[in-house]
Amino acid sequence: MKEYKKIVLAYSGGLDTSIIIPWLKENYNNCEVICVSGDVGQGTELDGLEEKALKTGASKLYIEDLKKEFVEDYVFPTVKAGAKYEGDYLLGTSFARPIIAKRIVEIALKEGADAICHGCTGKGNDQVRFELAIKAFAPNMDIIAPWRIWNIKSREEEIDYAEAHNIPLKINRETNYSKDKNLWHLSHEGLDLEDPANEPQYNKPGFLEMGVSPEMAPDKPTYVTISFEKGIPVAIDGKKMDGVEIVKTLNKLGGENGIGLADLVENRLVGMKSRGVYETPGGTILYRAHQVLETLCLDRDTQHYKELVAARFAELVYFGQWYTPLREALSAFVDSTQQTVTGEVRLKLYKGNIINAGVTSPYSLYDADIATFDEDEVYNQADSAGFINLFGLPIKVQAQMKQKWDKK
Repeated sequence: MKEYKKIVLAYSGGLDTSIIIPWLKENYNNCEVICVSGDVGQGTELDGLEEKALKTGASKLYIEDLKKEFVEDYVFPTVKAGAKYEGDYLLGTSFARPIIAKRIVEIALKEGADAICHGCTGKGNDQVRFELAIKAFAPNMDIIAPWRIWNIKSREEEIDYAEAHNIPLKINRETNYSKDKNLWHLSHEGLDLEDPANEPQYNKPGFLEMGVSPEMAPDKPTYVTISFEKGIPVAIDGKKMDGVEIVKTLNKLGGENGIGLADLVENRLVGMKSRGVYETPGGTILYRAHQVLETLCLDRDTQHYKELVAARFAELVYFGQWYTPLREALSAFVDSTQQTVTGEVRLKLYKGNIINAGVTSPYSLYDADIATFDEDEVYNQADSAGFINLFGLPIKVQAQMKQKWDKK
């Protein structure tokens, strides 16, 4: 293998990266390993991380607080776009990777590292997301991906390696779900979930971490009002909050009411289908509230075209192409559409459901005088006949021509 003196490792303290530290030192001539953990809201997962990293061979650990930047510069632009991958996935893992990788590159360059290492598998999307971000900021940096070169073939063998090297783990062989947690969501993959025929064990103690199943939610609904300014949430129930506090508050409300559970079979970028269960309580509420407000504030053509942009935007995020000219251009389009997306949305949360309960905006395009079924003086219903004649002219001409052809 190529010689490296100093390697920066994207470190979470999970199974993969826990065993990578000693593996790097064994295979790269006892090189220095510097660990970097990006705090995007993992919570208690960061507890004891420095002690663990140093005990397993790292020279130091950076824990970088990225929560504010994560929400404001990655999450909210994606919400404003209305981007959902394949219509359901709210991109919790996808947009967390670019910001973490960007910070890792910054530290690697500051430390004078020879290479950056990550623990992503060769089957997953994250390897692409990390490496595209690295290429965007350090195009000549070497990248080490152990899963693509080592002899370990499964998570069972990873646990064997950890036990042989006395590396403490927070999981065991029976509860070895592959999870990713941040401020926005929690994903679950593996074990019984690998068979799409199996129903997720939502009511099994310990499975859900961000909330409860709809069956366990209260019998009384919860109302919440979210205020937006130019497409960005700024207050809950009249109380001004920053982005991080808004997401945390909605996570709590949503989790308590069984909101935001998604069981998906998705198409990975690398070509295979995978099954995952996602908890995104606060994010699900924000997406709905933003969508409801847009129905009031966007004209028809902009609203419909934005739906097309949302699908492409979601692909770019999912595929790890955050730092690309197209993503930046689409964000510019989205920002332009949000200039009037200001107002308040009231929602009712009840046993996994989000029910619209009222929306207002100073920029509302809804005109009750025009839309009313009662008598009005602003809309001449006779005008619609001429509109229909012109709008339907191609259909009429086609039908007339078909009649002539049929007579031949």
